[in-house]
Amino acid sequence: MDRLTGMEVFVKAVESGSFSAAGEALQMSSQLVGKHVQRLEQHLGVQLLHRSTRRHSLTDFGRIFYERAKIILSEVETAEGLAAETRAVPSGRLRINAPVSFGMRTLSPQLPEYMQMYPEVSVELTLANRAVDLIDEGYDAVFRVGELSDSGLIARQLAPYRLVLCAAPAYLEQHGPLATPKDLQMHECLGFSHTELRTHWTFDGAEGREVVPVTGRFMADHGEPLLCAALEGLGIMLQPTEVVKDYLADGRLVPLLPDYSVPARPLHVLYAPDRRLTPKLRSFIDFAVASFGASKDLASMRYK
Repeated sequence: MDRLTGMEVFVKAVESGSFSAAGEALQMSSQLVGKHVQRLEQHLGVQLLHRSTRRHSLTDFGRIFYERAKIILSEVETAEGLAAETRAVPSGRLRINAPVSFGMRTLSPQLPEYMQMYPEVSVELTLANRAVDLIDEGYDAVFRVGELSDSGLIARQLAPYRLVLCAAPAYLEQHGPLATPKDLQMHECLGFSHTELRTHWTFDGAEGREVVPVTGRFMADHGEPLLCAALEGLGIMLQPTEVVKDYLADGRLVPLLPDYSVPARPLHVLYAPDRRLTPKLRSFIDFAVASFGASKDLASMRYK
């Protein structure tokens, strides 16, 4: 800190034009100003100022050092400002967007905890399976499932989104069991219209990865209608764990192809690049990472 103080006194002395004026601005004597500058010169081993009885002027090195010192002090001020913002109480409206199933069954049950922690923040949540434009549509943060394009946004990785292949017992009684992923081509598959799940489902097995083309009479743009169709025995569904876990637990749906796994899909929370995050956004990003971060298993979370 002594070195930073020396820089601060030196910069003020240059800008004020004299040690006495710098002393008045810094609330110290002109003699103490001179001592700080002298100690800085001794530390550097280089003279910074030419001194006379009435005034001083910069040496060639002093001029270079003055410009660099101003940058350093500005960066220190910025860093201290960030710390102050971190300590500030989050407040204001927070606009969030999330995919429908994740938003309804994973994010929404956790939001009351966040709002209780930060009572001065108001939350506006919208759910959509399309990729909204965070900046143009005025969102503070958005959740995205799947591989990210190069959007220029900052992304924090969360726990992967796991999918389950399942069907109602009534459907299987009528159409028979499955032995391999290729058998799906002979079954009614309930398609999710916003991703590649519309036409192709991917599985990992002992012999590697298989991508299977699927078809069916019913397709929807989010998981709830597909769940209703699956429960009524209209077909086989491949949807996130949180959509089907309660129905798997009570037997209304049964998992299929236990010897195969479905590749997990990446999940991120995104926000615009900004060196100085607002307290409300910083608090929410920290909360999202703590609640849904890579160390969490969203498939095993308890839902209210």
